Amino acid sequence: MKNRIDVIAQEESYSNLSSFDDIELMNKTVRKYRDVITASIKRADVQKRLIALLEILKRHSCKQIGVSYMCKNTIAAKLEVSYKTVQRLMKKLVDLRMIRQVEMKRKKNMLQTANAVIILPVKEEVTNKQSVKKSMKCPTIKTTSSSLKQNIKRLNKRNNSVKLSSANYIAHWVPKSFAELTRYFYSEAKAIEEFWKVVKQCNRVVDHMNGLRAFTEDQELEIGVQAFKEFVMKIKSGAKIIKGEFAYFNGIVNNLMDKLYFDDAFMSR
Repeated sequence: MKNRIDVIAQEESYSNLSSFDDIELMNKTVRKYRDVITASIKRADVQKRLIALLEILKRHSCKQIGVSYMCKNTIAAKLEVSYKTVQRLMKKLVDLRMIRQVEMKRKKNMLQTANAVIILPVKEEVTNKQSVKKSMKCPTIKTTSSSLKQNIKRLNKRNNSVKLSSANYIAHWVPKSFAELTRYFYSEAKAIEEFWKVVKQCNRVVDHMNGLRAFTEDQELEIGVQAFKEFVMKIKSGAKIIKGEFAYFNGIVNNLMDKLYFDDAFMSR
């Protein structure tokens, strides 16, 4: 059930939400956020869009310092991107704790209108992307640092009956295509299930009100398959696994999801 919107879109409300005492302090904060984005976001195109969005928000936050209320369609037109891209960029700035969005309603008819977007002041030293990733890192089971080749060799020593019995009992919630791919390299159902858990856990909830995740089930499966293929290729090329196979796979899935989240073609499927 959607929460009730209590804040009315009027000058007094925007003034109460104001987060800075003067414009120079807001400008200094935005400059610091720009440096954080440049240092922590790997993709140049995403960097450029996030910084451009911050600049737009800053320019339209001078009347009530730090608070803007431009609709996302207008922002999309200014950035020359889609509405969904603006939503994803806003979500990224929220995750980085640089802005906060407050739902507003019109005084005239009490219907929802454009959110108030608040540029947050720097209350404590802003760290790089590693601190953000730490809170979103998928829980993993600790494993040894043995390579995939070593695991395959060890597993192949077991008799065929054990292999068949363990693989045949893969949990029903693991997609068939993912299970068929991973069972070429892992015979234990528990390992196959754990790889899929990593994919599920990395697909974060983006709308807690409705329980919606960043990717659909079909997109999630496509990412999982692509990530596991990349995982196998990296192991075959001699990549070193220090913290364990599931933690290494988790890093691949996270990087892939970060990249595809801003890919309009992929997200529109």
